[in-house]
Parts: sequence; structure tokens; C-alpha cells
Amino acid sequence: MAFGKNPRMDSRRSSSSYCSSVTIVVFVVLCLVGVWMMTSSAVVPVRNVDTSPAETNTEVKQEVNEPGQFEDRSGDVNGGAATGDPESDANLTQDGPFSEEKGGHELDERSSQQKVERKNDAEDMTKTEGENVNEGKADTGEVSNEGQMNDREKETEDKSEEKKKTESEEEGKESDNKLESEEKKISESEEDGKESENNKKPESEENESEDEKKSESEEKASEDEKKAESEESSIEKGDDVKEKSQIEEVTQTQDSEGEKNSGEGNKEELTKDEGQKEVFPDAGQSEIQNETNTQNGAFSTQATESKNEKEIQEASKSKDMQASFGYSWKLCNVTAGSDYIPCLDNEAAIRKLRSTKHYEHRERHCPEEGPTCLVPQPEGYKRPISWPDSRNKIWYHNVPHTKLAVIKGHQNWVKVTGEYLTFPGGGTQFKHGALHYIDFIQEMLPDIAWGKRSRVVLDVGCGVASFGGYLFDRDVITMSFAPKDEHEAQVQFALERGIPAISAVMGTNRLPFPGQVFDIVHCARCRVPWHIEGGKLLLELNRMLRPGGYFLWSATPVYQKLPEDVGIWKAMSALTESMCWERVALKRDSVNKVGIAIYKKPSSNKCYEGRSVNNPPLCPATDDPNAAWNIPLQTCMHRVPESTGQRGSQWPELWPQRLDKTPYWLNDSQTGVYGKPAPEDFMSDYEHWKHVVSKSYLNGMGIDWSTVRNVMDMRSVYGGFAAALRDKKVWVMNVVSIDAPDTLPIIYERGLFGIYHDWCESFSTYPRTYDLLHADHLFSKLKKRCKLTAVMAEVDRMLRPEGKLIVRDKVDTINEVENMAKSLQWEIRLTYSKEQEGLLCVQKTFWRPQEIEMASTSSNLA
Repeated sequence: MAFGKNPRMDSRRSSSSYCSSVTIVVFVVLCLVGVWMMTSSAVVPVRNVDTSPAETNTEVKQEVNEPGQFEDRSGDVNGGAATGDPESDANLTQDGPFSEEKGGHELDERSSQQKVERKNDAEDMTKTEGENVNEGKADTGEVSNEGQMNDREKETEDKSEEKKKTESEEEGKESDNKLESEEKKISESEEDGKESENNKKPESEENESEDEKKSESEEKASEDEKKAESEESSIEKGDDVKEKSQIEEVTQTQDSEGEKNSGEGNKEELTKDEGQKEVFPDAGQSEIQNETNTQNGAFSTQATESKNEKEIQEASKSKDMQASFGYSWKLCNVTAGSDYIPCLDNEAAIRKLRSTKHYEHRERHCPEEGPTCLVPQPEGYKRPISWPDSRNKIWYHNVPHTKLAVIKGHQNWVKVTGEYLTFPGGGTQFKHGALHYIDFIQEMLPDIAWGKRSRVVLDVGCGVASFGGYLFDRDVITMSFAPKDEHEAQVQFALERGIPAISAVMGTNRLPFPGQVFDIVHCARCRVPWHIEGGKLLLELNRMLRPGGYFLWSATPVYQKLPEDVGIWKAMSALTESMCWERVALKRDSVNKVGIAIYKKPSSNKCYEGRSVNNPPLCPATDDPNAAWNIPLQTCMHRVPESTGQRGSQWPELWPQRLDKTPYWLNDSQTGVYGKPAPEDFMSDYEHWKHVVSKSYLNGMGIDWSTVRNVMDMRSVYGGFAAALRDKKVWVMNVVSIDAPDTLPIIYERGLFGIYHDWCESFSTYPRTYDLLHADHLFSKLKKRCKLTAVMAEVDRMLRPEGKLIVRDKVDTINEVENMAKSLQWEIRLTYSKEQEGLLCVQKTFWRPQEIEMASTSSNLA
């Protein structure tokens, strides 16, 4: 506390003068008592001279409730004064109880006023304590101190007014003016400190001891009171809370320093170090304060506020953008959630089924109109791992399903390994690796000739498609399929790994593939009841299998001797014999402990005609084996083509020659899709796509092809686009529209694969399963039959985030697709137009709308 020269010191030096002036002193005492009684009521509450220490502490607590009482103790912390320590000054500027946005003028005005009030209170409290201890001895000292107090109060008010004027003039200037203001406050703070030290030096040891006790009592009371204020601060404004919390930290540090420096000689050191040690709490206090501000929920962090505001702005921007283009996208409100496949998750249609005996509930049941909602993404979804690493592991959060790992974990299908789902390369029938299994088949029957004679394979009941995934190493492509059933997300696992697959089931309808196109059909413990109902399902495989092709069967009836297995084996043996399938190999693998039976389809009709019993019967000549879209299964066999020039009468060229060579059964008498003779049309299409892909797609669009694995050609004609990508580590699903010329058999003849589809319906794949979609003059044709918004929603569903869509079409259609892409927040990578023809390349983003459909989509499906 600041004190002037005390008359009590004079009384000790000249006791004789004191004794001779008794009369004068008595008179002065009476006057002082009257003056004191009038002035003390305006500064501090009136105190009784007999007040106990406990009562004094209570009064101190009441005074602390006034804001800003201890700002001067902290070295003018709230006024922005620097400490002299560069690191501390930096912290004061950045982490102080007030932000720079408040401005220095308001802060210093409040700080100066609070300093005056606190000094007045502190000096009056000191006077009262002096009366309690030296009752009747220090009356003259109190007069002198009060006089000096009034002078100091006036001087401080003058300084405050001068500072407020200066700060007001400098308000709104650049950062250099702020620094000058800070330096000014630093110098003023140092002057106050020096004045305080000079006033303390002449005091007596007795008063110093009493002042220390007074200071400690005041600080402890302040600490208790500030704790109460900190609890109340949760309902105050953020800046006030920071100020009170900082005050609490300062008083805590003062207590600690007071205990360490309780001696007379250390008091001066405490005063000098107050600005550096008391302003900033230690690490422990800082951590506690941070927890108080962030964890109690009173105030959110700037990061949270900014994130929320950003999301609000983006949502608003999204709505504005959608509105500007005339589209409104919402999230699908369906049970399947992020795994939604509209034609397979039509709950309303499935409930109406009369029977599920033939797996009707696993077949396609599409809505009358395609959904226009967007499928949500799984929480934590990441960019998929690139091939070939993806064959061994995928991100768990991209396909967050573990049921299959639990059910099939002992069979080496899939395992959960940290943040990954890993695939050891095995399966039910090849626990020691798919490559060993594949090579064992080659050893059993060398005529298989993987990657030469055998190029295109159909894998029935594929599981996680490890068989097809490892056949890539033998230059073989595999169309894998399995139903969306209790074996949770097995096809989704396959696609996420970068392996071709679709969700399908052998139920009541033919599979959407042409007749006589697959070189090999494979079934490893697929549990399909081939032998029942006249062999209807096995006859469907016979329809799709190329004459001279092989059926590989490695199910338990082949090698186990359980009664059920033995019965199935006998039934299958009789059925395959009646179908004229020749069993060319039967062997058990000593490593995997499984047996494999290999059957060959006949290449002529001689066997059919020589059967004693026409069962199963031959299909009528009117039955087209290539008709596959929603066609019921038939219990009959189609004749094998034998005439020269008929497709299926010869085995295709060996791979890779078959890719480039015109199929033997195309002739000049046939007109191609583009109006030229079929062979010429075929070669012209191939040359066109080789040029486009090499000159534009690979180099001119900025596509990183190392991140591209799963590709779909949404309107494939001869497979030229896929053939042009032969040197890339990609596979292409060629789709031939049901209303387009049936060129899908040509695609298979080239050693490629594909599927029939109607783009007014949903495709049988999981969401987020393709890296690149290619649409050549597709949308202009589709918008004549169905809503283009539904087609675009389906494109969004199939495409992975950061996946690309390349569209070639008429300019008006290009503009329409581009507007929809913009409303979906997609990035426009390239637009080009010439003579009413256009090219567009867009990239899907991670954006999803915030709004969800009010009614469940599935409830509206028919």
C-alpha cells in the first residue's frame, strides 16, 4: 500500500516535543475524529474499533464483489500493460481476458477507475487496522495519510482523464499505434510501482508487519470471493468471465508468492516480480482454466462456433445453389441407410410377395419411378485404398460391417485388423490362399489355360470374391455375384476391394447376361440346390456357358460322405449326365482338403439327339437364349450352334488376340450400330475410342488414373472404350441398355464382360462402388423415357466421393447435366462443345444435403 510520510516517525525521534504538545494533540485528535467519521463513510463502511479479524475478513469479501478490485495488483493486466518478458507479453496479447476487438480506450477507462477505487479502499482499510493495533497512537498519521490519499486520488484521476483522451484519439489506428499505447501503459504502470516502492521505504517495521498481515488477509479474502465469482460467471458475458477467471489466477499466484517471500527483505522482490509471475498462471492452473471454459459447456470454442457457422453457410449456400438450378436434393429416409439399393431394398414390394420359396425377396423389385434422394455416407468414410493394396485391406469405416468376419472368420474370408478389414486371400474352399486353389485347377486340367483359352468367368455365390480378385494375376476377369442376404455386405466388400461384383440371386428369373458367353462358370460351396425342380438353376448356367466351356464345382457333395452330401452327389451326377455334360476331372486337394469336379458342356448337338430320354427337354426354336431381361427361368436346354458363322460354333481367339480381332460371326451383310457394315463399324468404333482415350481421357482431363479401379461404361456399344483402357489397372463394367442394339455378346467375344440394364431403374450395386462412370450419348436418350434427376441420383449413388463422371452428348443435354452436377456441389473439371456436341467431366465431392426426406422412400415404392 502507498503511504506518505507518517508523523508517528517524528514522534519517536523527539519525545520531548511530543510531551510538550499534549494540549495541541488533544485538540487535533478531536478534530480528526470528526473529519474521519465524515470521510470514512464515503470510502469504506464504518467500522468499530473493536472489530474482530473474522469480521474484517467478511467486510473484505463484500468489497471484492465489485468488479475490477484487483486489476492493479496484477500489474495492470486488464489494462494491457506489458511485463517486460517477451514471452509473457505475447501471451498477454493473445490469451488475456479481453480480445483486441474490445479496444484499448474502454479497457483503460475501466481499469483506471477501478485502480482509484481500490487504492482508496485499501488505504482506508490500512487506517482502520492501524487503529485496532495502535489505538490512540496514530491519529496524526491518519490525518497525514488521508491528506496524501486525496492528493494521490486527484493525481490519479488527472492521469486517467489524460489517458482516456489519448486512447480515444488513437482508437481505430493500425497495430503500430496499439503498440505505442501498450508502451505508454507500461511506463505508467512502472511509475506507479516506483512511487509505491518509494513510499514504502520510510515506513516503520511495525507498520510493515501490519501491512503484510493486512495484505495477506485481503488476498485470501479476495481468493475466496473470486472463486464465488467464477461460479457465477457462467451466466455472464464471455469477456467478463475471462476477466474474473484471470483475476482468480492472479490472486492464487499472489498467495503463493506471499508465502515464499514473507520476510522483510523479500517484499521488494515480490513487488518487482508481480508483473511477471502473478499475471500468468502455471501450467496446472492454465489447464484447469481451459477445462473450466470448454468442458462445462458455458461457452463453445471458436473452432466449434466457426465450424457450425461454416456448416450453416454451406447449407444455406447449398439451398441457394439448388434453388438457382431448380433442384432440391435430400437424403434418403430408408432402413438400409448408407447401403441402400432401391431395387433390392423395396420393403413395400417385398411385403406384398406371396412366396419367398424361390428367393423372390432377393430379386429385383424396382419402384415405378426412380428415387431422387441421395444416399448418406457412412460416418468416417475415407477415400478408398488403391489397387492392388485394396485387394488385401480396406477401410473399416467405408464398409462398417463385422458380421461376416464373425461368421466366416475361421474360414479365412475377412478379419478385423485395427482400422482395416483384411482379406487373407482365402475362402471356404481355399483356406490356404486363392492362388493355390487356382493353380490346383490348372494342374487338374491343363486345358483350362488361365488367361489364354479361359478369359471370362462367372463366379456364383462369390462371397467376398477372393477367387475373382486373384484371377487377375492370371489375366482372367470374373463376373462375381451373390445375393444381398444374411451374409452381410459380401458383394460390397468385393467392390470396395476393387473386384467386379453385382448383387443378384438365382431365383425365378434369368440372370441379365446373354446366352453362351462365359468361358467358365465356378461354384465353390455356393449352396445352390442345382438338382431340384428338374435342374432349373443348373440349366440357367447351361444357357450362359459357352459351348465347350467348363463348370467348376467344389462343394461339399464332391468330397464329403455325409448322407445329405452323398444324396446330392448322386442327383447331380444323374442330372449332368442327362444334360450331356462330361465330367473331365475329379480330384481332391491335399492342402486345402477339398475336392473339385470339372464338367464340360458339349460343342455339338450329337449327345442331345442320342439321349434315350428327352429330359431335360430341348427348348423350342422360338426361345431366344439371349433374352434375359425379366425372363422367367425355363426347364429346358438350348441347342448348340453348329453352322459356320453362327456365334458359339467356334471358340474365340486366345487372349489377348480376341480383344482386337473382329468376331468371326460378324459379316458385311449386317449393318452396324453406326450404319456401316458390322465388321467395319466394329473396327471404326475401336479406333475412335483408342484415339479419344489416349488423346483426351488419359492426359487432357487431369484424372489421376492410379486412383481409378472400378469403371463403368454406362452405354457400351462394342466395348471400344473398355478395350482402349486395356493397359490400365482397371476393370470396366460394360452396360448395354435394354432399348439399345444387343451388342453385349460382341463384348464377351472380345474377352470383356458386361450386363443388360434399364437406366430408368437402379443398378444392382451398392452405393459408392465405382471410381469413374462414362456415358456416351446416354442421357439424351434416357430423358425421353424417365426423369433425368432420378438417373442423376443413381449416378450419385454408384459413384464414390471424388469419383468422376464423363459425359458425351448433345449440348442441351450437357448443359442440363452440368446444372444438376453444380446443384450437387460437384466440381466441374472440363466442359467443351462444338457443333451441338459437348463433352463434360465432373467430379463428385463429399457433400451431402442436411435435409432428410419426410417420408420413407421404401414406403412409397410399388
